[in-house]
Amino acid sequence: MGLLESVFHPSELVSILKFFTKSKQKTQQFPRPTLFSCYDFLEQTSRSFASVIKELDDELRDAVCIFYLVLRGLDTVEDDMSIPNAKKLPLLRAFHEKIYLRGWNFTENGEDEKDRLLLVQFDVVIEEFLTLKEEYQVVIADITRRMGAGMADFCDKRVSSTDDYNLYCHYVAGLVGVGLSKLFAASGLEDSSFAEMDELSNSMGLFLQKTNIIRDFYEDLLDGRTFWPRDIYGHYVKDLSDLIKPENKDKALACLNHMCLDALTHVTDALDYMSRIRNQTIFNFCAIPQVMAVATIAEVFNNYDVFRKNVKIRKGLAVRLIYEANSVENIRSIFLEFMYKFILKNNPNDPNYIKISQTYGKVLQYCETNPKLKAATKKPNDTELYLKYAVVIFILAILYQYRQAQQESS
Repeated sequence: MGLLESVFHPSELVSILKFFTKSKQKTQQFPRPTLFSCYDFLEQTSRSFASVIKELDDELRDAVCIFYLVLRGLDTVEDDMSIPNAKKLPLLRAFHEKIYLRGWNFTENGEDEKDRLLLVQFDVVIEEFLTLKEEYQVVIADITRRMGAGMADFCDKRVSSTDDYNLYCHYVAGLVGVGLSKLFAASGLEDSSFAEMDELSNSMGLFLQKTNIIRDFYEDLLDGRTFWPRDIYGHYVKDLSDLIKPENKDKALACLNHMCLDALTHVTDALDYMSRIRNQTIFNFCAIPQVMAVATIAEVFNNYDVFRKNVKIRKGLAVRLIYEANSVENIRSIFLEFMYKFILKNNPNDPNYIKISQTYGKVLQYCETNPKLKAATKKPNDTELYLKYAVVIFILAILYQYRQAQQESS
């Protein structure tokens, strides 16, 4: 299905072809069985994150892997509605202490909890955490402490105001960005100033989290977990569930676009942050999720499907973005591409039409005034692109004929 969706997008077909024909990654060597288990858990919990983490420089790779698994363990506790708050809240607040206790694990997750096994065998994560440099341990423990406390605060609290919304996103995603920046600085691969770049780091995380919250609206509503603030949806409907009622379609779209407008306030911070990165593997690690987010926000904007299903970008487009998100110039072009697609969908009848247009203008102005973003990416001409397209179609035709011949012979 992913290939068929990309048939009329030549650049995506070229990227898919590269994906299937590229040589396999060099097999990673693990000095300890516990480290092997950690990367195995990383693959199980998130293949997308696993692929970008594995591409990081040796100095940083293991620290980021363990950081991710520790926070995933914490999130697995917070996300499990079968754990009573009397047990959950103290554990969330003390999770940063558990990661120093050799042999500790947690076996009380519900049987249906997706990442239950990670906590059942969490002792292997702790073993590897304790092998990290002390400066890495300090960062991971501090972010875990702050995130656990924030999650506990929101267990009995609904997101009501935009302040609540920003604070919740800070706890579950902004702090991840803050922690990563401090790890980047501690590794020596980035400037020491990254350790103090909390505002930009937080904004990077908020852009990703808010995009996901918008995209996952329908799924979250069915699960009884909603994050859209009353400060925003209250302008359009009385109850959040009213947004999925057919008679409220226009109000629902206006509310959706208002949420997207809020998410877009973080775009210039994201571009600013990425323009400061000097290490190529760190750049790719940070850039890939950001370009996925800007493509997603362009897809969900003014799209009523958000109130009927989980809306995702094409797989071929995702592959293309992974290959292209490798330089500041490319990032600039990608953001401008999807911001343009975004603004083309702006409805003059939308109550936030002018504000949305102004936000678009601010992004364009930023891309033109930031010296590191001014150099535009050279785009392939149409002839070159369609020659590549023809090659892909030719190869696909050969593969199809080969498959047909095999079926006939059998």
